[in-house]
Amino acid sequence: MIKIAVDAMGGDYAPGAIVKGCLQAAEVYRDIQIVLVGQSDRIKEHLPGDALKPNMEIYEASEVVEMHEHPAAAVKRKKDSSIVVATRLVKDGYADAVVSAGSTGAQMAAALLYLGRIKGINRPAIGTVIPTLQRGKLLLDVGANPDAKAENLLQYGIMGKIYAEIILGMNNPKIALLNIGSEEGKGNELAQKAYELLKNSTLNFVGNVEGRDIPYGTADVIVCDAFVGNIVLKTIEGMASSIFGLIKEKITANPVRKVGALLIKSGLKEVAQSLDYEVYGGAPLLGVNGTSIVCHGSSREKAIFNAIRVAKECAEQEIIQKIAEELEKNYGI
Repeated sequence: MIKIAVDAMGGDYAPGAIVKGCLQAAEVYRDIQIVLVGQSDRIKEHLPGDALKPNMEIYEASEVVEMHEHPAAAVKRKKDSSIVVATRLVKDGYADAVVSAGSTGAQMAAALLYLGRIKGINRPAIGTVIPTLQRGKLLLDVGANPDAKAENLLQYGIMGKIYAEIILGMNNPKIALLNIGSEEGKGNELAQKAYELLKNSTLNFVGNVEGRDIPYGTADVIVCDAFVGNIVLKTIEGMASSIFGLIKEKITANPVRKVGALLIKSGLKEVAQSLDYEVYGGAPLLGVNGTSIVCHGSSREKAIFNAIRVAKECAEQEIIQKIAEELEKNYGI
């Protein structure tokens, strides 16, 4: 049975929203075991009747890494923090994956310290599914490594390809480099060097894409450094939220518009759902030697439920082993 360790203390709405998401996942996915890692007294406050479902358990961790703390220092100092204990459970083979909505820096530091890197990978990357007009596409890196080198971006492309094929079900995914222009030779030194490496690889590299191309789904996997990727991700989130807020304001401005709003309500709901990050669940930390799923800090129960789903799929499909095998077999890494 697959075991998923969930950091019950990480996130803006922890532990309440985390526990609720775990309860939902335990109900739907009865073939997995969910391990709630954290302060048991606080976790139990959010359990109905103080009772766990049969496929759930609590693993005590007395400390919490707070968002304001320096990630690496906190991970080394707080060895009994929920994110450290949850990650160690994966290292020790007690769990198959870890899920957290806490400090991304702390999660990455814990993963690097206890899980290590996949052989040949220099820097890990956080890959997240971006909603587009075609379907969800993979963008990486969105938070792990803001000071990437060209060879890192090549490795992101390789790991992204494998993840897109195995988890997202894409056949021979199109890989693109995020740049300030579509023509070859555009961009800074990093972009130009990365372009050459990607172009000369065996990947299905389709060249550069600009930021405006992302929502149209012109590429399946888009690679960039985390500084750029995180800005893109937050911009998309902010734009989606503000546009829907503006639409809601305008279509309910008077009684006549409110009648029209009722006629298109179902369509608007479908659009909103397709842009909802909570539907896509967590983002895998690709490149570390263990499954670690990073959640948005403001994740509520739906996002946690879907992050557990992603962790389950990664564990079932043995994504870490397959990335390592592909790197060695086809890329000599």
